[in-house]
Amino acid sequence: MNSTTQFECPNCAAKYEVVRVELADQLGLSAEQKARIQTLFDSMKAEAVPLGERLLEQEAALDQQFANHKITPERLKAATAAIGVTQGKLQETHLKYHLETAQILTPSQIQRYSELRGYGSTVPTQHQHQHNMQ
Repeated sequence: MNSTTQFECPNCAAKYEVVRVELADQLGLSAEQKARIQTLFDSMKAEAVPLGERLLEQEAALDQQFANHKITPERLKAATAAIGVTQGKLQETHLKYHLETAQILTPSQIQRYSELRGYGSTVPTQHQHQHNMQ
């Protein structure tokens, strides 16, 4: 049951990022676009990190209840419900910044970003089904 946030696990299903700075040159971002995207990233991180920390704490508490043999069906239901709410908030935070980022990029930049992220691939990736920016 040990879970991590994306900041510790870059291959986790929900990656908490907006357009990566290292893609800026490949996308042909202007200085203004880079600055706006960096501001979005900073805002996203400020929201997502506390949620990720809360999620880790909630999962650790659930693990501890199992380890101490103190888990009951009622406690399990309450703990998993709380974890689900936190996971939902974390996913919403992540995806709202993808929407905002799409407003900064041109259509050709969005298409190129999708190609670089593998969204145009015929083999779906774990990340692809979640939030293609197109």
